[in-house]
Amino acid sequence: MKIPQAFPVTHPMRIELVHGAGGRASAQLIDQVFMRAFDNPLLQQKNDQARFDVTSNRLVMTTDAHVVSPLFFPGGDIGSLAVHGTLNDIAMAGAEPLYLAVSFILEEGLLLSDLTRIVASMARASKAAGVPIVTGDTKVVERGKADGVFITTSAIGTVPEGVNLSADRARPGDQILLSGTIGDHGVAILSARDSLGFSSPTRSDSAALDGLVKQMVSQVPTIRCMRDPTRGGLATALNEICQQSGVGMLIDEQAVTIDPAVQSACELLGLDPYYLANEGKLIAICPAPEADRLLANMRAHPLGQGATRIGVVTADPQAMVELQTAFGGIRLLDWLNGDPLPRIC
Repeated sequence: MKIPQAFPVTHPMRIELVHGAGGRASAQLIDQVFMRAFDNPLLQQKNDQARFDVTSNRLVMTTDAHVVSPLFFPGGDIGSLAVHGTLNDIAMAGAEPLYLAVSFILEEGLLLSDLTRIVASMARASKAAGVPIVTGDTKVVERGKADGVFITTSAIGTVPEGVNLSADRARPGDQILLSGTIGDHGVAILSARDSLGFSSPTRSDSAALDGLVKQMVSQVPTIRCMRDPTRGGLATALNEICQQSGVGMLIDEQAVTIDPAVQSACELLGLDPYYLANEGKLIAICPAPEADRLLANMRAHPLGQGATRIGVVTADPQAMVELQTAFGGIRLLDWLNGDPLPRIC
């Protein structure tokens, strides 16, 4: 069937329910928006799945849903965020991502120009990472049911020989490294959502970390575990590792870096940056003898230039994360209680 070059709908500049009906309008949307942006040989097969060869016998896969509001924010948008977030989940296993799949839930009335912009952003992000989008799906729901667009992305990757990263492998004495500042994404979303207009603008740190991770594990394959501190921020990610490994942690407050604009925004709004989301940072835990080499390796990569050693894993059957404050006291960094910033990813 030849697909016409124009959308035969009442309002061609917006998504309508007919675009999700599986007929001519659906085919036009796929061909003119998604295929055009994501074009690659596997996608061109136009099957309901992608078929590819895999040589590794150790695979990892993940899936992630994205419902961020607003759709566009300083430093990114829901499209690039969906790609980065899923690639980072694969990378935290020390794996190299191979392929992406994407599913869109579109709301009736969504501007076609906004959808095109989001799809173009996803295409740029996937191409920059060298990880093609090879299959996907699209559904349209009634007005008011999806807040514009929801995106689910899935990925598959391969784990190199000799690499075994898992959050249950942290041991007392291990060193804790952080790749950069915290709280950037959460404050950027808040600023865009509420039009706060901070005097010092903040930008999301959204980025694909697979290149940084590949460099790290190639030089220091003995890394115990990695985690990207997204929802719940640094404090929650550290608590997750402690619970899974049955250990505690002592974090040096003076070693954790916070952008001055983020710090000012948190002080103004009464937020704790330790619980705000990041989308381009990672935590790495490694044996103490490897810490200096790993830190130097991280700092040699553009996404790890601000890396610091922030603490040590301790023997604590209660699995508590403690913060050594700048004033010499100890503060408990507990799990996130509540949700200070909903819909941040």
